[in-house]
Amino acid sequence: MNAPFAAPAIDPALVEALRALLGSRLSLSESDRAQHGRDESRHAPRLPDAVCRPHSTEEVSAIVKLCAAHGTPVIAYGVGSSLEGALIPVKGGVSIDMNEMNAILEVRSQDLDVTVQAGVTRKQLNAHLRDTGLFFPIDPGADASIGGMAATRASGTNAVRYGTMRENVLSLTVVLADGRIIRTRSRARKSAAGYDLTGLFVGSEGTLGIITEVTVRLYGIPEVMAAAICAFPSVEAAVDTVIQTIQMGIPVSRVELLDDNAISAVNAYSKLSLPVTPTLFFEFAGSQAGVEEQAAIVEEIAKGEGATNWRWSADADERNRLWQARHDIHWAIRAANPGKQGFGTDVCVPISSLAEVIRGVREDTRQQPFNTTLVGHVGDGNFHFGFQIDPDSPEEVRAAEEAYDKMVAHAVRVGGTCTGEHGVGLGKRKYMRMEYGEAVDVMHLVKNALDPQGILNPGKVLPD
Repeated sequence: MNAPFAAPAIDPALVEALRALLGSRLSLSESDRAQHGRDESRHAPRLPDAVCRPHSTEEVSAIVKLCAAHGTPVIAYGVGSSLEGALIPVKGGVSIDMNEMNAILEVRSQDLDVTVQAGVTRKQLNAHLRDTGLFFPIDPGADASIGGMAATRASGTNAVRYGTMRENVLSLTVVLADGRIIRTRSRARKSAAGYDLTGLFVGSEGTLGIITEVTVRLYGIPEVMAAAICAFPSVEAAVDTVIQTIQMGIPVSRVELLDDNAISAVNAYSKLSLPVTPTLFFEFAGSQAGVEEQAAIVEEIAKGEGATNWRWSADADERNRLWQARHDIHWAIRAANPGKQGFGTDVCVPISSLAEVIRGVREDTRQQPFNTTLVGHVGDGNFHFGFQIDPDSPEEVRAAEEAYDKMVAHAVRVGGTCTGEHGVGLGKRKYMRMEYGEAVDVMHLVKNALDPQGILNPGKVLPD
C-alpha cells in the first residue's frame, strides 16, 4: 500500500496521456489526492496517485483504457460517504471522480422513470422532480450520488415500503475493465431476456465495472404523510410490534427503533424529554383516510405490547418534531461520547429473528468497555449497533472487532447477512466466506472474467 502522504507513483507516460485527454481535469495535487483517499469509515486513508474528473461515459472509457494499458488501478469516487472503505485506493492508482457527470438526462413522467449521470445526487434529483409530482424515495441518509448508491446497493429508512436500490434500478450504463461500454438492459418493467447484468453490477462496489449512467424508478408523492412515536418497556416488545405490523400488511413507509441509550443521547443533545426506553418511530403515507386507518391499527398493536406515550400527527411541522430524535441521533451520539470514534455496524436478518439477534448482541456487549447504541430500520430487519471506542486503545478496538464478529455470526446463523446497506468494502471482506461459503469462489470467477488484470477497485468486496 502507498503511504497516506506518499508522492504519486504513476507512470509519467500515463500522466501525459491523461493530461492530453482531460487537461486541467487531471490532478496530482496532494490536497486533491488526500480528499479522494478517505471516506466516512474507520479505515485508514490511502492516497490515489492521480484524480480524474470526466464529463462523459466516453471519457471514462478512455481513462480506463489508458489505465488498463499501464496496469494501473482505477477507483470510482462519488461523494465520499462510504462507511466501509469502499473507495479507499489501497493499491494506489487513479481515482475517477464522477461529480462533474451530474446531468439529469431524461425524465419520463408517464413511464415513472428517469435516466441520470452517475454523479447526480439524490437531493439534486428530487429538487429537479419537485414540479412533476414524482420523487425518488431511496434515502441512505447522506446526499449520496445515484451512481454510488447503485454501486453499493444502498437503501435507508424508506426501504420497508419502497425497497432498496436493487429493486429500483432499471438499467445501467457501465464501463468495463477494458474500456468497453455496455447497457445492462432495456427500460421495460420486466424482461425474460438474458442474464440479469443489472443485478450483477448493482452492489458490486466498482469491482466489476464503473457505472456512468443509471435509470431508476420514480413514485408519486403521497397525498398525506403522518408520523407517530411510542415508547416500549423492552426492545422485544417494540420488535414484536413491528413484526405484527408487517405481517398484517400495513404499508408503513418507515419504522425506526432507538434503544434507551440512543434516546438518552438525543434527549441531552436535542433538549427533548422522551421516556428513556426503547422507542419506535413510524411514518405513514397515502390518502387521509388511509393514513388515519394505518395509524389507528398500529397504535392498537403497539398498546397491546405495552407501548405508552403514543403520539401521531399529519401536520408537517409536528411530524418533523416527532422525528427529531431519529434525525439527530448521529450528532447526539457523538456529543455524548467526546473523544470517541464511532465503530459502525450493520447486519440484516429475517424479521422473525430480529428480537433474538438483538438480544444476543446486547448480551455480548453488556460488559464491554465502550458505550453502545442501537438504531434499527427494523421494518426490514436491518439494524446497527454503534460502538463508541477510543481509537488509541488497542483493547477497545480489539473488543469492538470481536463483538462485531459475534454480531455477524448471530445474523448469519439465522439466515441473515453481514451488511444490509453499508456494503462490504474493506471492512467486511472477512465475513463473505462465512455468509456465502463456496459461492465466494463463483464470485471470484466472475471478477476474474470481467477484470482479469484486477485493476477495478482492487482489495474490495471479495476476500483474497
